[in-house]
Amino acid sequence: MSDYGNPFGGYGNQQMTAKAQFGDSPAASPAVASAPAAALIKDTTTAGFTRDVLEESRQQPVLVDFWAPWCGPCKQLTPVIEKAVNEADGRVKLVKLNIDDHPAIPGQLGIQSIPAVVAFVDSRPIDGFMGALPESQVKQFIDKVAGPAGADQAAEIAAVLEEAAGLVTAGDIDGAAQLFAAVLQADPDNVKALAGMAECMIVANQHVRARELLTQLPEELTKAPEVQAQLKRLDQIDEARKLGDPVALEHTLSLNPDDHDARMKLAKIRNVEGRREEAAEHLLLIMRRDRAYDDDGGRRQLLQFFEVWGPKDPATIMARRKLSSILFS
Repeated sequence: MSDYGNPFGGYGNQQMTAKAQFGDSPAASPAVASAPAAALIKDTTTAGFTRDVLEESRQQPVLVDFWAPWCGPCKQLTPVIEKAVNEADGRVKLVKLNIDDHPAIPGQLGIQSIPAVVAFVDSRPIDGFMGALPESQVKQFIDKVAGPAGADQAAEIAAVLEEAAGLVTAGDIDGAAQLFAAVLQADPDNVKALAGMAECMIVANQHVRARELLTQLPEELTKAPEVQAQLKRLDQIDEARKLGDPVALEHTLSLNPDDHDARMKLAKIRNVEGRREEAAEHLLLIMRRDRAYDDDGGRRQLLQFFEVWGPKDPATIMARRKLSSILFS
């Protein structure tokens, strides 16, 4: 995939950079950066337990490993659990407490044999295990208390995509493009972000670049409904350019309101101008007056508009309601 940090080139006469963040790292780098081992694993004491475990567990789950130097299974578990925590990329932290030097905390928790690992979330113990488990089971335990790897990233990406879509609706194309670019840095094959970036290019009249972006995708991505919708939108724009002067078409309709060819052309032009409700009204009028025109061409064209507009677009909602009243009246 290309570098999406500046997708429009000279668009807006400014360089575009991704500003969204995922986890604790800028979106221009992987969504979840590997935290240094020292930041993920530490020893604690009775005095430091509140700070290192209870307070820290309000930020992310903390695993407390209760151990002792004489404990053979503890020595077996140590490299296994440290490796699993490091590979969890910051989803959990590991705090180790020597029960010989600091017996008060394990006594209060009822720890009777070691190694014992207790997971704390929001300052409370929520789960745990005893014994030297194999690596696969330790990783399953981490997934259980912290969620599967990538779950937080997926939720954050979904939130950024929603925000970007809102910016497109509000007309902030530059802001939306930056957010889509940020998602693509973290997930280069995200079809919603690819389609969103293409939509920003289309709105910015970068039609050639938008088509290049979409047609150069792998076949499985090109088939995605979001991508297909933007390709159809580009086709509609190309077609509308050949349909003539909308002022002349308006004049023709003022003289003959039943000139359905002129009305169809005007609907297509209004659609690419962003005047979607007006475009829909022209097609609905064709349906009311002549369902036989172009083999129910008004309805078929309206359905093509819906594919591009999407089900939640206000124009789609309005037109579907009126379409139903025509079809079932």
